[in-house]
Amino acid sequence: MAGFRIGRGRDNRTPQQHPQQQQPYGAPASPPPHGGQSWPPAGGGGTPYRGSQGAPYGGGHGGNGHGGGNGHAGGHGEPEYFGDPHHQPSQHDPYANAPGHTQAFSIHEDPYGDGNTYQAGQAPAQPSGPRLHWKQLLSGIVLRPGPTFWQMRDYPVWGTAIAVTFVYGLLALFGFDQARDEAIHAEVSTAAPYVIFTGVGFVIGGLVLGAVTHTLARQLGGTGAWQPTVGLSMLIMSITDAPRLIFALFLGGENSLVQILGWITWLAAGALFTSMVSKSHDLPWPKALGASAIQLIALLSIIKLGTI
Repeated sequence: MAGFRIGRGRDNRTPQQHPQQQQPYGAPASPPPHGGQSWPPAGGGGTPYRGSQGAPYGGGHGGNGHGGGNGHAGGHGEPEYFGDPHHQPSQHDPYANAPGHTQAFSIHEDPYGDGNTYQAGQAPAQPSGPRLHWKQLLSGIVLRPGPTFWQMRDYPVWGTAIAVTFVYGLLALFGFDQARDEAIHAEVSTAAPYVIFTGVGFVIGGLVLGAVTHTLARQLGGTGAWQPTVGLSMLIMSITDAPRLIFALFLGGENSLVQILGWITWLAAGALFTSMVSKSHDLPWPKALGASAIQLIALLSIIKLGTI
């Protein structure tokens, strides 16, 4: 039995007792010691590897007994390689993406693209600054509109926008000569609901016009949110008309000075609308002005000129 196991090229020693030495991939296998033959693959019949002298290093199950030679030298567990002995090993992992193996990636590496595509569940970009108080917001629209619009582009301003627009609507009624005369000469019980309804109407009109501006901005490629856009547009509409309204309360809407102030404040509103839409939707100023065109035309026709 011992001779049979030696003839097969095997022994009973463990790997710790008999360490294996594996040749690098693609390198010619060293000839076995003592002139023995290497152990062929299971099943036999394979083409043996030929050394530099052309002599084969082992054969099938022929030779001396079952393994040929002294037999024991071929049982070192050395793998047998076939093909070009001068072939250089590939630089990449030969087992990458093979069945049963997984290719490793770094933590922030995207194996399927350049990382610019949208990923579900990805957190949105952080706001450009802290939320402004309503006093800072109102003063910022007049004194520093660009930084204010940029900082508030991610925050809804419903409370400030509705309150300011409602008060503006209450006073705007007295900017029209005919409506002012009717409100002054009417009884309080009749004039009060009329004035309140006018304020509510201005709020609803500001909401509709702001929504139109936001929709046009999105159609032109804008990326802003609708709540900040609508709220800021209502504030711009109310604040820019305040100088004209103050003089109209005492001089009437048909006064020449009031008309000149109306045109100047309308141009100022156009500049503020363009800046706001540009900052909120990341649009160039021509597209931002185009998105604000309908709201500007409506403000000029309804409030500034009073033709509707």
